Formats: sequence, C-alpha cells, structure tokens
Amino acid sequence: LQSIEYRDLLGIIDRLRLQGISQFVDLPQIIVCSNQSSGKSFPLKAVSGILFPIKNNLYTRFPTELILRHSPSVGINVHMSLAQTEEETDVLGISRMVEDTKDAMSLNGNEKVFSTDILRIEISGPLQPYLTIVDLPVLFLAGNKNQLIEDSELVKSLVFGYIRKLRSIILAVVSAKSDFALQQVIQYVRAIDPKGNRTLGLITKPDTLDEGSDSKRFFIELAQNKDFKFRLGWYVLRNRSYTT
Repeated sequence: LQSIEYRDLLGIIDRLRLQGISQFVDLPQIIVCSNQSSGKSFPLKAVSGILFPIKNNLYTRFPTELILRHSPSVGINVHMSLAQTEEETDVLGISRMVEDTKDAMSLNGNEKVFSTDILRIEISGPLQPYLTIVDLPVLFLAGNKNQLIEDSELVKSLVFGYIRKLRSIILAVVSAKSDFALQQVIQYVRAIDPKGNRTLGLITKPDTLDEGSDSKRFFIELAQNKDFKFRLGWYVLRNRSYTT
C-alpha cells in the first residue's frame, strides 16, 4: 500500500473523483454500511485516528468520504459537494465542519433529515495509509422523533447506490449485541454481492455476548467465516464504552 506506484495511482483516482468522474465511472473505495447502534464510528476512528462527532441516538445524515493519504506532514482538508467549498482545518475543527455541513444541507431534523450530498474529508500524515472510505447513513426500520419511517427508503436507496458499484469493497458492520437476523445490512449486501467476493465483515460489541449462549456460538462461527462466507473474511472489534 505504501509503494510509489500505488500512491501515484490513488493520486490519479483522487483527481478524477474531484472532477466528478465518479458519477460516470466507478472508482475504487471502501463502503461502510450498517444498521443502527452497530458502533461503526469506532472502526473509522481506529483507521483514521479521528473520532467524528457522535451524539447518543443521532447518526450519520449524509455520505462522508474519508480520504487517507500518506504524507510527511499532517493536514486535513474538508470539501462540501453542495457548496463547492474547501477549507483547511484540524482535528478539533471536524466537529464544527460536520455541523456546518448539516446547516448547509438544511438538515433540521424535521422536514429534512438525510441528504445525498457528500462531505469529503482528506487526511494526510506520516501514519496514514492510502485508503478511501465512504461512511453512509445507517439502515433502520422503525421511525422516531429524529427520523421518519419514510426516510428509511431514502437511506436504503443511498446504500444500494454505493454498494452496487463493482470496484468498491463493502465493509459490512454488524453488532453482536443485536439479533443477527434483524440486521438487514447483510441481507442487502448478499443481494448485491451474492458470492461475497468483495465484502468484508466486521463484528462489533463482542463483549456483550453471554458465555455459553447460542448467540455467542453463532457469532464465533460467523467470525470463523463458516456461516455467511466472505472472500475477505470476518473480523472482530471490541468497542469502547459510551463513558470511555
């Protein structure tokens, strides 16, 4: 991943993406998708080193492209597709930029909750790998005061639009705390990638499983790639607690 050839190739892909070519040609990227309360923000923190702003029961409202690039110096650039503006910021400025993006997209939590416009965050530094990750709004079925049931179809359509791109790797995040059968992210992924050729599974919250339970045995077999088999396999990540 750190080779000069790979770096130059990703540089070309980045320039194409900035010119809007991805609307016509699928460009390689990792797509992160999950159901609510899966804890997918922690894998993003583990990879990028940045913890995006999280409030209890409030989730990603629009696609966020996280561009990680290896560089001698540390830097963060933020670009909003809606306003066509770009700004240099720092780790502490990420929260402010996300809130500004919500305002620019008129996401007031009432009439409009989700948007298909994109927030692009480019992070460079000596410890960063060469990766492009897209964080999507989480899938959900039941509505509440923060999101209407009608919005679930918009989110589903948005997720399908990303994961059906054949050059994308799908990072499917499932929570061991929830009944696996109720996490429709796997159902959608299998519909798009039935052979599991470009899907990587991630199990979060393994510490919530009861010792000796049927649920724990199931998730162990899942992690061993014995049930839903993915060519890229399954991984397990223990999340930090809410207080931590």
